[in-house]
Amino acid sequence: MKMSSRYGDFNRALMEDLRANEGRATSGPFKGKDVLILHTKGAKSGEEREAVLGYLPDKGHYILIASKGGAPSHPSWYHNLVANPETTIEVLGKRIRVRARITAGDERVRLFAKVGATAPGYLEYQQRTSRTIPVIVLEPLKQ
Repeated sequence: MKMSSRYGDFNRALMEDLRANEGRATSGPFKGKDVLILHTKGAKSGEEREAVLGYLPDKGHYILIASKGGAPSHPSWYHNLVANPETTIEVLGKRIRVRARITAGDERVRLFAKVGATAPGYLEYQQRTSRTIPVIVLEPLKQ
């Protein structure tokens, strides 16, 4: 699996920790947080990619925020999901097939506010950028 340069040694170690501990980080800034490993296929390259992301559970779905820290462009994993919405996540020690859905309108506003209430950094990221930060719902597929 290739990881972009942004996902260096820290993220490789975090993935190993998550995989060894049923999807729970045992140290560092993600300890006690809801995190998952997102598998995507590169939108341009077609290569397998992995990213560690925070999520918010919501009615059996997984909510992701494509903030990229408030950068002016969307993260690569977002473009990968748009191109290839059916994928796999690793969460709480399980691999789950999911379909990504980009939210819009009232649903996006509601979910962004819900995530922002628990992780206010996302609200700050939105203030830093002129783009609308996407909110993605990962819906589990029937096995």
